[in-house]
Amino acid sequence: MRSAARLNGKAKFLHSLLHLYFHSAFSTHNSAFNLRLSLQNIGKKFDREWIFRNLTLDLRAGQRLAVTGPNGSGKSTLLQVLSGAVPTNEGILTHFLAEIPLEADVVYRQVALAAPYLELIEEFTLDELLRFHIRFKPLRKGLSVDQFADLLELSHARQKPIRYFSSGMKQRVKLGLALYSEARLVLLDEPTANLDRRGVAWYQHHVQQLPADVLLLIASNQPEEYAFCPEILNIPDYKPVRF
Repeated sequence: MRSAARLNGKAKFLHSLLHLYFHSAFSTHNSAFNLRLSLQNIGKKFDREWIFRNLTLDLRAGQRLAVTGPNGSGKSTLLQVLSGAVPTNEGILTHFLAEIPLEADVVYRQVALAAPYLELIEEFTLDELLRFHIRFKPLRKGLSVDQFADLLELSHARQKPIRYFSSGMKQRVKLGLALYSEARLVLLDEPTANLDRRGVAWYQHHVQQLPADVLLLIASNQPEEYAFCPEILNIPDYKPVRF
């Protein structure tokens, strides 16, 4: 009887997975496959110094959250932890897709990150970089490489090696790849770094074009970068007090 019940439970689980698969494949609305992050008392330290500790959150698709704090407070570290690139030292971080926990080695498929410390392949031209990128992470549905270059306002530079781009042009490429790649979790670290006023206006427009079901976190201490975010997490609030 127990074996029969166990098999029946497994059959129901597989049926649910198949239902979710076909819902995703044949529906333009993918809400059943939304991403959720569960943070249960997570903490991160380097050597003996805690960067943050006892952080508990439930992050859901569609949220716009700003992570604030002064330079060196741990904003970038938190984003790297949430991306799955850096492990926690304590607590439990779980990424769910369709309420099914994801294995750590596949989380990256759901994540897009733009940060000053991430380097582009400078030997590539812009066109080569875009075509290389989409082999691993496609652009959002219906967006071609030509259209993407137009969105970046860099169509004129498609055959130019990245190493000859200005710092602002490189930043726009990083942001564009994060905002317009097929990802359910978008993480932006100091998004207007190296941008002039025109570039800042470009960012402010395009960041708000994200699909409504994308979870967005912005690490920043510049209010103009996250003014549209209704929620704020202040990292120093989670740093242990020294006595």
